[in-house]
Order: sequence, then C-alpha cells, then structure tokens
Amino acid sequence: MSAMKPKLDVGGTLNQVFDIYREQAGVLLPVAFILFLIVAVVEVLLDASLALLPLVLVVSTVAATLYQGMVVNLVRDVQDGRRDSSVGELMNSVLPVLLPLIGAGLLAGLGIGLGFFLLVIPGLFLATIWAVIAPAIVVEGRGVFESFGRSRELVKDNGWPVFGTIVVAFLITFITAAIFGAIAIAIADDTVAVAVVFSVIAKVLTAPIGALVAGVLYFRLLAIKGEQPSAEGLAAAPHPTAPPSYEPPPPPTPGT
Repeated sequence: MSAMKPKLDVGGTLNQVFDIYREQAGVLLPVAFILFLIVAVVEVLLDASLALLPLVLVVSTVAATLYQGMVVNLVRDVQDGRRDSSVGELMNSVLPVLLPLIGAGLLAGLGIGLGFFLLVIPGLFLATIWAVIAPAIVVEGRGVFESFGRSRELVKDNGWPVFGTIVVAFLITFITAAIFGAIAIAIADDTVAVAVVFSVIAKVLTAPIGALVAGVLYFRLLAIKGEQPSAEGLAAAPHPTAPPSYEPPPPPTPGT
C-alpha cells in the first residue's frame, strides 16, 4: 500500500504569508507604494477615455506582476534565513527577468480575464493552475511559455488547496479595498483626489498579500514534491550584496 502524498496546508500557507508580511512590512509597503502610485496616476490621467482602458489594465497588470516577482525574491531570502533586504535590492532583483515577467503577466492576465468574462469558472481554473508563474520565472529562470507549464506541474495534485488559498487571499483583499472605498465616499464623494488617495492606500496594503501567496505557495509546493529550486535559475546566483570571493596570488618564485 503506497503512502499518501502530502497535501498543501491552506492554513499554514496563509499563516506564513502574514508572518512574512508582518516581519517585512518595512520593505514590502514602500515598494508597493512606488509601483501602485504610478498605476494610480496613470488611471487618473487616462480615466476620461474608455478607449484607453486597455492601457490602464496593461499598466496595472505589469505593476502587479513585477511586484510579485520582487516579493518572490524576498520570500526566497526569508527561506534562506536572510531578512534584511532593502527596498533598492528588492526592486533591482527582477531586472534579469524583467521582460519574461512582463510577458507572462500580460498573457496570464489576458487568459484569466477572458476566462472570467466568458464563464467565471475557466478564469478560476486558470488562476489556480497559473498561480506560481512568477516564481517559476524568477527562481528557476523559466521562459515565458515554459513558466505556464511549470506552474501547472507544481500545482498538480494540490489544485483545491491552492484554489482555497487564492480565494481567501482575494476575499481579504476585496474586503479591505471595499472598506477603504466606503471611507473615501463617506469623506468626500465628489473629490477625485480623496478617492485616489484611498485607492492607493488600499492597493499598497493588499498588494503584498497576493504576491506573498504566490511566493509561499511556490516554495511549499516544491517541498511537497521533494524538489529544490533549479540550479539553472536565479536561485543559483550569488546575492548582490555578497562579497566576491577572493584568492590571494601565489607567492613569488625565488629569483624572479
């Protein structure tokens, strides 16, 4: 009789997400503020034209994907025992995989969006099997299309727990955004500036949740499958702050 395969623990995953959030808020929140302030400005500038709505969605998707990639690096550092990443290090960490991250994020956003628009269930399915695309790119150095298959491979046999984790994280995000939206309306329902400020606050506070979920899910799924991050990806690269190795030159030969 074969042993039962280990399953993803939804409660444990979410506990780890919020533990890292609490411990790393000093880095997570400033980075989120920079990215989503840019998104908010773009939304305000283009709000007058419905024709430009796709551009707003593209900017928002790119920002969310880049942030997820940055946070994956932070989760990896926490896993390795390093807990002093700076804002600059976090933002620079995705530069080697910037284009694959953007490409995969746009494709995933388009697919999931169409899935929700057509029948909801396909969107939920795609959001589940593509839950760890960004970590596959950042940690393993996967290509755009390869990352989709890798994500599905890791999620396999744990689809329901992954789905449950994503749903809980979404509900927390949605409720938080709704609360801040209600506060903005109560304060000044005709003032665009107030609405923008509260929208940015809500996004800054909730963005780390979804990004951390992706990173924590990835490493937990790897552990369940008994795998280690690929040596071919960025996980094998030395940390940018690590001092370079140094070997002293050989002593001079007598008589030279």
